[in-house]
Amino acid sequence: MEVQVSFTSQDQMIAGMLHLPDQPKAPGIIMCHGFTGHKSEAHRLFVSAARDFCDYGIAVLRFDFRGSGDSAGEFRDMTISGEIADAGAALSYLISRPEVAGDRVGVLGLSLGGCVAACLAGRDKRVRALVLWAATAHPERIGEWLAPDIGSANVLDFSGWGLGRGFIEDAPNVRPLADAARYTGPALVVHGEKDQAVPVADARDYEEALGGAKTVHVIAEADHVFSSLQWTADAVSVSREFLLRTFGTR
Repeated sequence: MEVQVSFTSQDQMIAGMLHLPDQPKAPGIIMCHGFTGHKSEAHRLFVSAARDFCDYGIAVLRFDFRGSGDSAGEFRDMTISGEIADAGAALSYLISRPEVAGDRVGVLGLSLGGCVAACLAGRDKRVRALVLWAATAHPERIGEWLAPDIGSANVLDFSGWGLGRGFIEDAPNVRPLADAARYTGPALVVHGEKDQAVPVADARDYEEALGGAKTVHVIAEADHVFSSLQWTADAVSVSREFLLRTFGTR
């Protein structure tokens, strides 16, 4: 079953899609999209993954961060710290659902959403499983890259997106590798060998930083968002099997 849902984060509405399997008290995950992304993601990657996971008995909450997709707010007000707060609100909402086993929940994040997921896992003891897809390990580099372009303005025109100064000033203060080191649960890191946006070295940085049992899976030839049927199937299947093992349903 797929249900459109909404909840709040810092008094603003978050739009989501909840995938619920038939069995009661299922384990569950939230899915955190990337920079300028949304709850479906490129080539409906999140939709495909959520439906697959749900078919195997895992509840999934896909949602739009504030300022993205159908959620309230403006992109110019978006910061990584704000997205971490949104992810925490999403996790709370998922746990509040009577169909979900609140002691068996996790988080999956793509690209910048992977950075958010790693931070949440290190800060929130409710996270029992962590999946990082093409995850950014060094958000400070984003701020350094964009800072010269914004100059003295408060908003940067980033390919039609109004990117606020708050994002650039916040990014260096977010330390996903330090948060990952505080997470002691199981983790899976999936990365494309030829990722053009986030170097595969970031996956190795997460591997070194993560404090618990971890596995790194590099998909040969794959790009940033696994944009072939084969790469998508690989990312989804290895993540599904990891989640089933972690939640004790395999």
